[in-house]
Amino acid sequence: MGGKLESFYYAFGDDDVFGIADMPDNVSGVAFSMMINASGAVQAKTTVLLTPEEIDQATKKTVDYRPPGQ
Repeated sequence: MGGKLESFYYAFGDDDVFGIADMPDNVSGVAFSMMINASGAVQAKTTVLLTPEEIDQATKKTVDYRPPGQ
């Protein structure tokens, strides 16, 4: 899928392992996670990490939001 495993860690707690992968896009990352989960052997969760630049871009966007019922 064009990604690269950046690092891999074992952990104590609810989750036994953590992997950090650099994927070409979010769709590829989700497809990879779905493929792993479909095997039934493991349960993978995907967390998208954002760069400071992406957060800066998000703060500059205008959102027209009205809460339900208003």
